[in-house]
Amino acid sequence: MTKLSVNINKVATLRNARGGNNPDVIEAARNIESFGGQGITVHPRPDERHIRYQDVRDLRPIITTEFNIEGNPIDSFVKLVLEVVPTQVTLVPDGHDQITSNHGWDTLENRNFLTDICHTFSQAGIRTSIFVDADPKMVEGAKACGADRVELYTEPYASGYNSNREAAIAPFVAAAEEARRIGLGLNAGHDLSLENLHYFHSRIPWTDEVSIGHALICDALYMGLKPTVEKYLIALK
Repeated sequence: MTKLSVNINKVATLRNARGGNNPDVIEAARNIESFGGQGITVHPRPDERHIRYQDVRDLRPIITTEFNIEGNPIDSFVKLVLEVVPTQVTLVPDGHDQITSNHGWDTLENRNFLTDICHTFSQAGIRTSIFVDADPKMVEGAKACGADRVELYTEPYASGYNSNREAAIAPFVAAAEEARRIGLGLNAGHDLSLENLHYFHSRIPWTDEVSIGHALICDALYMGLKPTVEKYLIALK
């Protein structure tokens, strides 16, 4: 079964736009879990423009499913993850000024660095996933770094879905098959939506987890959070 992990960054973005604590990211996480969500994802950035480091600390004791923390493993991020000890950490090569993630790691060029980071988190009992483009070589490189999983960066699939979904999915199937061949767990995320999720899952049903935030929260503005989470869960069946 493919788990749905809901990224709640956009809930924090809305809160931060006005100040105060409305909407409450803690309550949002509780609700998502009660509606059937099987994980909560956060991506704290150094400028704390959405999820703040303190949010991560506050979320840890209330999450009853899986807790996934994404981010660039700079020193402050590594310290936070080791303090909180989530179920999973996803290593993402974000620049400090990026609006959103837009590429995966070169696991060959950054092998020494990523190997050290994976070892650090593994010693703490934290599952480690490396964010990669849909390239079998990058998947194989993640395995060599000691990662437990890879997360495929799915924006190219989402952007090509409407014009030619078969061509759009092809490199992801190849990368996913390589992950399965070498014994790596498989996650996916970025711009997955109700429009394209079911087809992705039908072609790569051995995906362990999808992490979805922006599209899901946007859908929830129109449909409500509970029906939206339920629809995404149906798309994974």
